[in-house]
Amino acid sequence: MTRSGSIAVIMPAAGSGQRFGSQSNKLFANLDGKPLWQHAVDRFESRSDVGLLVLAVSADDESIFREQISELNCNLPIRLVRGGATRSESVQAGLDEVLRFTNEPGDRSKPPTIDRVAIHDAARPLVRQSDLDRVFAEATSSGAALLVAPVSGTLKRDTGSGSQTVDRRNMYVALTPQVFAIDVIRQAYARDRGRMATDDAQLVERTGHPVQLVTGSADNLKITYPEDLRIAEAILNECRSEFV
Repeated sequence: MTRSGSIAVIMPAAGSGQRFGSQSNKLFANLDGKPLWQHAVDRFESRSDVGLLVLAVSADDESIFREQISELNCNLPIRLVRGGATRSESVQAGLDEVLRFTNEPGDRSKPPTIDRVAIHDAARPLVRQSDLDRVFAEATSSGAALLVAPVSGTLKRDTGSGSQTVDRRNMYVALTPQVFAIDVIRQAYARDRGRMATDDAQLVERTGHPVQLVTGSADNLKITYPEDLRIAEAILNECRSEFV
């Protein structure tokens, strides 16, 4: 495949996954015959618009990731970096690696310019290609976009004295990838200064740059608990052609 892509994908993969109930990283759990994280990589490996993938991993898991990467038949350049104690620290390490990659001289196989960064949870194995098409296109035109799913259930707020129903109109659950022009996300991280944020879009919002919502499929689930793997396997078997 000829890669003309100018999108770098950063996958934070340094979390402990304690809620998964396993002593090892949940990303090494088996899904359809291979580690969970490889399915997330597969969603991007086949795309000519993606020119680089960076995995931010923990020191404890680095040797396992390197071994498993060496066994892949993958045309996409994959770089490993040491992740941090928080998601933001891991993404920052990934951004630094993207900059190093773009400044390396003499490699004609690389895309001419990385101009967008897609940040995607390594524990989300089922993002659809049609959703990637749309969120990538939106980020190209607006500079910042993320996949979301509409809230379908009834929302309740605990008031301390009882419950209060929350209007769910215009309410969405944030998914990934979240895609940004590289200058937009680098500026957001430069201004971060360690303030708590639940996702990368929140950091960009703080700079005043609008982030556009792109409605995606709700089956782009994040594997958090062991039962999520069974759900993912059922979706993959039922809709395999959607994830090629």
